[in-house]
Amino acid sequence: MSMDREGNTGRSLVERVKEVIAQREFSLFLVLVLLSIFMTSSSPVFFTWANAEAILLALSVDAIIAIGMVVLLISGGLDLSVGSTLALTGVVTGLMLNAGQPAWIAILLGLITAALVGLGNGLLVARLKINPFITTLGMAMMLRGLLLVLAKGKAVLNLPESFTVIGQGRLFSVQYPIFVMLALVIIGEILVRNTRFFRQSYYIGGNEKAARLSGINVDLVKIFNYCLVAALAGVAGLLITARFGSSSVTVGSGLELRVITATIIGGASLNGGEGSVLGAFLGAAFMAVLANSLNLLGVDVYWQNLITGLILIVAVVIDVLNEKRKTEQK
Repeated sequence: MSMDREGNTGRSLVERVKEVIAQREFSLFLVLVLLSIFMTSSSPVFFTWANAEAILLALSVDAIIAIGMVVLLISGGLDLSVGSTLALTGVVTGLMLNAGQPAWIAILLGLITAALVGLGNGLLVARLKINPFITTLGMAMMLRGLLLVLAKGKAVLNLPESFTVIGQGRLFSVQYPIFVMLALVIIGEILVRNTRFFRQSYYIGGNEKAARLSGINVDLVKIFNYCLVAALAGVAGLLITARFGSSSVTVGSGLELRVITATIIGGASLNGGEGSVLGAFLGAAFMAVLANSLNLLGVDVYWQNLITGLILIVAVVIDVLNEKRKTEQK
């Protein structure tokens, strides 16, 4: 009996190890480790705290938005307006601060503005059944135009220290945005994996019709997810605005493609029903470390854009092939 138990325990342990190794998160973590080892031997600057902090600060913006984006992708949605929402939040907050409003009121108004963008996207997609790609692309173009009107095409400068401290302040010599990112990733991972409400997104993304028949309020979940990703884009917008002490009408351009690439690399599917917050975070970390590595190696910025686009295409191809393989297995 003891031998059987030991054998079963041994097989169970081996199976668990195989399951861990097979997970996308483990593969990404391993790639990050190998890339870091390579860069440590290639550049003496890479393995320094100053460089690590630069990577984490750049990562904080993408990772925070990726939390909401992966939940949205899991439910079968898509948002191409997060970069514009980030910029709008910064400009609205900056204008309120320059108008003499207290920092907390300006921050609140900025976040409400971001959430309203998400609400608009959610209502158009969930209620009017407009394609998410068209809806959010149109919203992104509209917001960029609104930004130019509000800020008159100029950056909003001279923001008070009462606001900039949230992006420039430090705790244990680490800037606040890094702590905010880590806290949101941990909270997001726990909620998505363990709460009933967030788990509904997997059912919706897997089979929306079946989800409706099972009693899930599909429209409510979809609208909430669009509000969530927009609100997180707003948080990222506040942090980057506070960090640089100004808000620009051009900030966030191309951000949505980086975030979507990160989430797909992390295991999310454009067809919905798959993904995790941890995977999205690791995908964003991979993109941030790669961008930093290319800079340290002196790769021209034009080539960096080409590489980023290539990674997006490869990630989508892998996603399509995985979906095809699953269909064939059924």
